[in-house]
Amino acid sequence: MTMTGGHHHDAHHEDFQLKDTNPLLGEQWPKGAAGPARPAVGGGIAGWLGLEKPSSTYDLVEQMFFLYVRVVKAKDLPPNPITGSPMDPYVEVKLGNYKGTTKHYDRRANPEWDQVFAFSKSRVQSNVLEVYLKDKEMLGRDDYVGRVVFDLAEVPTRVPPDSPLAPQWYRLEERRVGGGGDGGGLKVRGELMLAVWIGTQADEAFPEAWHSDAATVRGEGVASVRSKAYVSPKLWYLRVNVIEAQDVQPQARGRAPEVFVKAQVGNQILKTSVVAAPTLNPRWNEDLVFVVAEPFEEQLVLTVEDRVTPRKDDLLGRAALPLALFEKRLDHRPFVQSRWFDLEKFGIGGAIEGETRRELRFASRVHVRACLEGAYHVMDESTMYISDTRPTARQLWKPPVGVLEVGILGAAGLQPMKNRDGRGTTDAYCVAKYGQKWVRTRTMLGTFSPTWNEQYTWEVFDPCTVITIGVFDNNHLGNGNGNGNNAGGGGGGSPPARDARVGKIRIRLSTLETDRVYTHAYPLIVLQPSGVKKMGELRLAVRFTCLSLMNMVHLYTQPLLPRMHYLHPFTVTQLDALRYQAMGIVAARLGRAEPPLRREVVEYMLDVESHMWSMRRSKANFFRAVSLFSGAAAAARWFADVCHWKNVATTALVHVLLLILVWYPELILPTVFLYMFMIGLWNYRRRPRHPPHMDTKMSWAEAVHPDELDEEFDTFPTSRQQDVVYMRYDRLRSVAGRIQTVVGDMATQGERLQSLLGWRDPRATCLFVVFCLVAAVVLYVTPFRVVALVAGLYLLRHPRFRSRLPAVPSNFFRRLPSRADSML
Repeated sequence: MTMTGGHHHDAHHEDFQLKDTNPLLGEQWPKGAAGPARPAVGGGIAGWLGLEKPSSTYDLVEQMFFLYVRVVKAKDLPPNPITGSPMDPYVEVKLGNYKGTTKHYDRRANPEWDQVFAFSKSRVQSNVLEVYLKDKEMLGRDDYVGRVVFDLAEVPTRVPPDSPLAPQWYRLEERRVGGGGDGGGLKVRGELMLAVWIGTQADEAFPEAWHSDAATVRGEGVASVRSKAYVSPKLWYLRVNVIEAQDVQPQARGRAPEVFVKAQVGNQILKTSVVAAPTLNPRWNEDLVFVVAEPFEEQLVLTVEDRVTPRKDDLLGRAALPLALFEKRLDHRPFVQSRWFDLEKFGIGGAIEGETRRELRFASRVHVRACLEGAYHVMDESTMYISDTRPTARQLWKPPVGVLEVGILGAAGLQPMKNRDGRGTTDAYCVAKYGQKWVRTRTMLGTFSPTWNEQYTWEVFDPCTVITIGVFDNNHLGNGNGNGNNAGGGGGGSPPARDARVGKIRIRLSTLETDRVYTHAYPLIVLQPSGVKKMGELRLAVRFTCLSLMNMVHLYTQPLLPRMHYLHPFTVTQLDALRYQAMGIVAARLGRAEPPLRREVVEYMLDVESHMWSMRRSKANFFRAVSLFSGAAAAARWFADVCHWKNVATTALVHVLLLILVWYPELILPTVFLYMFMIGLWNYRRRPRHPPHMDTKMSWAEAVHPDELDEEFDTFPTSRQQDVVYMRYDRLRSVAGRIQTVVGDMATQGERLQSLLGWRDPRATCLFVVFCLVAAVVLYVTPFRVVALVAGLYLLRHPRFRSRLPAVPSNFFRRLPSRADSML
């Protein structure tokens, strides 16, 4: 398939644009051949993800044919002819130059493998499939125990929803002197159970199969090249209300302790304020909030400590509480019962965790009210690119309003990410994240134009959400296959190896029309220390299907987050800290899956580093704000031109409109809304036809200074030389100084407004008060229409009646005092 558009030296910006593509989607698929929702998910979590819907068909990808070979088991195998002991059997499947092997078993006459091999039909050069049974002890010899030969012309084709092909027993053929591939050898003792068929990537066996495209991968790398679906851990907010403690005995007698409570869950540590406790019964009544994940593996560890000096805290007592103790709350109304917990009391020189306790008494207690909050949505990604808004508790979920289907077709023009065997290469795979479900395509080895053609489905509970799709270079292929010197994209090649970032895209679902298939090539644009760079193009087919238009329209009237976020909100600082902890938990849990979704991949997809300072991003946000007010500025300029009679006809029409609105004020609001309606209809013709994509110009990525880029890629804390840091600090001070001046000017104007009636300037306030009285009397005795007409005509008066000096109200306002005089 060819892309529309091309590379032009005179149109550098064209390279960063979205391109239309015309893939052959679904035309070649048999009618009614609905692919599985996604076999990689597995039956255990399919229902939890809601993937059993029959609406998911495999029609967003191009059809790819594979020869599948399922090696199930063998029986009645002969013993080793040399030693006489049972053989160490394994099976080798060979098709032309490609061959795959099963694992071997030590001394077993009836082994079971149940492994699937998939050979891409587009690369097959042979018309014969050979399946060899071999002995591990005879590995060094060009010999085998027996074989089964298949003619590819006789292999059946099977496409879901056809039932899986039943495996059959095949008698092994003996090795003949002189070889020959026609399969006419003598039958030997032993049988092999096999199933051979031609299928597509919609086959249930596809995700777990060994692929001929990855034939060079060995050992642990085999699992890392397969497609896989993952589920984010179920996250809860743990709210711990520390009320008070009782009978807290300081280790140094005779002083009133200054006590605080330190609470720890995993690597999250929070502390209450320090309270002086002359009565030894300190009281806090403070909330501490943590992020925890199911299954609950950590404990809540509460320690009561005494602040002896600013640098020394004495441990007075400790309680370790399993999280299963705490109830799960689904609303703000149920009252959570508080409980007293005994503290393990430590003597002088007492133990920290795991050491021998010298003194253990249960005199001290701590009073705690704790619960697991199920009515909040636990933020584990940037709020700008949120992909899920559902609360933790499944009982509170609303029905889905739509289905999102994404066909990851392939990529083109990828850049070399590492060097292997003396040349640049890329082993690319895709990761898509929406809601709690992550998917990972298989890895295509050694190609700059990988073709995945994998389709995935998500349920949509809110259209105002974003799906993120990233492309990565696999550096975990085993046997040194993936570990080369990185040529770009970040990540580094030093051990431990990290999967390098190629690029990512985001698609906001609310910008998509329903039931339309979008086929585009998205530019993979990344910012590197050397500048902005296009790393290739990602070809996708995307369809957003609406299940209930009524529910979707209703959603636009509802709050974005669950109601608990508004009834009992967290502070901005709390939310940022909790989001950072949630990201760490998700990355750690997904990193423990098999194969792991590695931390660097998860952090890149979740935008963990998006909060760091960037001069480029600050400029971009400033000019976004400026462009936001450009419409209002243009309207103000137009009105100024009307007032100054630049176009006599326009000014005359405005006068007529003023007279109509003054005489019929009930038309003002209908006119405004009708005007907006007409503008909306007019803009419909020019509505965006493509999903939005990364904009290098708006992001100020093309005109960025190299030093600002170097600052953006600096570590935290900084690792740059001292003079560079000094220069950047001075630059930041100058920028902050300008911001400080603008903020001060805004405060000055507000304080002048306050001083109108504040008597800080008695003459100004007296004048304003007298003016208010006169205005009240005049407005009372004069009809409103007359006042509005006079004010409008005065505003639109001819330039001949205007003065170039500032107006009287402006002069009066500028003379008012502000509190700037009191600033040091």
